[in-house]
Amino acid sequence: MNDFLLQAAAIIIPLIIAIVFHEVAHGWTARLLGDPTAHEQRRLSFNPLRHVDPFGTIILPAILWLTTHTAFGWAKPVPVNKWRLRDPRRGMMAVAAAGPAMNLVLAAIGAVLLGLLVRLAGDSAAPSLQFLADNFGNFIMINVFLAFFNLLPIPPFDGSHIVEGLLPPSAARTYAKLRPFGFALLFLVLLVLPRLFPGWGIIERVVVPPVMWLGDYYMHLARLVAGA
Repeated sequence: MNDFLLQAAAIIIPLIIAIVFHEVAHGWTARLLGDPTAHEQRRLSFNPLRHVDPFGTIILPAILWLTTHTAFGWAKPVPVNKWRLRDPRRGMMAVAAAGPAMNLVLAAIGAVLLGLLVRLAGDSAAPSLQFLADNFGNFIMINVFLAFFNLLPIPPFDGSHIVEGLLPPSAARTYAKLRPFGFALLFLVLLVLPRLFPGWGIIERVVVPPVMWLGDYYMHLARLVAGA
């Protein structure tokens, strides 16, 4: 039981940090581009209680990560009013991209911290150091996974806002009509179709390969910092 709790903590802690910074990045970018909605609603905070949905942010992703090494979940989205942005079309693209970009920056920070820990720990096998190493390792991969997962062009993911901004205005308006059906589409594409057609798993075929590819580079960075 203690081992399970430690494993769960080494997932939940990095996951909460990754999600909170992801959401705050959306809000700060929106504010820089003219929309202070998140600031007005006191959502530009690193207090996880302002962003965490207990089931969607902690319980479900932790279960999935422990059982399948993938994570699907949600946080309370930071409010953004595109019409308060100075350039709504390009602004929404930037706001959407800020979340995944923050996750990639956090993954790099995690790789540096993991490398420093290994360098400073030397041959020590203390349980506390192993727990820290597990946190940093999970922090790297969770952030990379969240970055690519959120870039899927399915509403309400960040990728859908980027695609909408890239489309011609008429096509963008048509694409935006999918947004009210976002969670139904997610359920269909991520859960139903892979059950019916095992070879169609978007996470396994589309998300995991670039996550593993980029994750290897971050781990290489950790080894460089560690002097290995």
